[in-house]
Amino acid sequence: MKLTRGMILAASVAALAIGATAASAQTKLRIQTHFSQETLSGQMAGKYIDDITAMSNGEIEIEMFYASSVVKSAETFDAAATGILDCDMTGGSYQTGKNPAFQFAGDLMGGYANPYQQMAWLLHGDGRAALNELYNEHNMEFVGWWIPGPESLSSTRPIRGVDDFKNWKFRSPPGMSTLVFSNLGASPIVMDFNEIFTALETGIIDGADAANLTNNIGLGLYDIAKHTNFPGFHSMPADHLACRKDIWDAMPEHHKRIMIVAIDALAMHNASINEVLNAQNAVKLREQGVNLYEWTPEELAKYRVAVKAGWEEFATTPEAKALLQSHI
Repeated sequence: MKLTRGMILAASVAALAIGATAASAQTKLRIQTHFSQETLSGQMAGKYIDDITAMSNGEIEIEMFYASSVVKSAETFDAAATGILDCDMTGGSYQTGKNPAFQFAGDLMGGYANPYQQMAWLLHGDGRAALNELYNEHNMEFVGWWIPGPESLSSTRPIRGVDDFKNWKFRSPPGMSTLVFSNLGASPIVMDFNEIFTALETGIIDGADAANLTNNIGLGLYDIAKHTNFPGFHSMPADHLACRKDIWDAMPEHHKRIMIVAIDALAMHNASINEVLNAQNAVKLREQGVNLYEWTPEELAKYRVAVKAGWEEFATTPEAKALLQSHI
């Protein structure tokens, strides 16, 4: 078959058009996480970057800022919404000052037993759509969750049951945690994630609600705090990925799909690796002289009574009530 000059020219033009389309499909995002690169969660954030870079053939470029290096953790959401950053990879419960509904976009404090139950709500209970009703009101698009699993408290004194919370000064994340623990007699102090070690070291706090066993090790907390609870039960915060609405809306559809599929994959990878490493690290911590307390069913029941009361007390807006109801 002979190719005419016109056919060759047409093919060349088509190839150039395809090349131009590919060249124009570029997304550059500045994202901040509160985790340091050394922690397991920081490594998981790095895996997410690797995955979407490979899946997009380099069309999606991420500049990741670790350890809240641009703004404080709680300020990341606003920094993304106003253009200082593009996306927030911290957690929804940092934004409860805007609307208590964000508590139920981040941590139900024992409402789910494991990450797989919570992901089932997101994937099969219209959770993503429900969350975006809230996020879109604040110029942000909720992309997805990644949930390390139930957290473990770290403490310089025993935490064997509810009574041990009395007069216990501890680092607390913002939101419902301060309410629930205050009602149990503790003294929560809200501080940034990266201030915890120094506060423990100097005796400002007796303990911390920070992360799970593995990430607590990465933060160095058990170098000082020789008491913890395992398995964890009190909190299971979901770290989110949320991007500024105009940035998200301008992205090509295949870039959006890549980011959603990759964050859902990260959620499974993150939950499973944390489950494995927490079990391994529990053995290592015992060998190192750290006391691990497994709460009795009776003590767990006391805690959950306090949490359920906290849900009702904290859900003071229509959005919060609606999200809470969708979970329960």
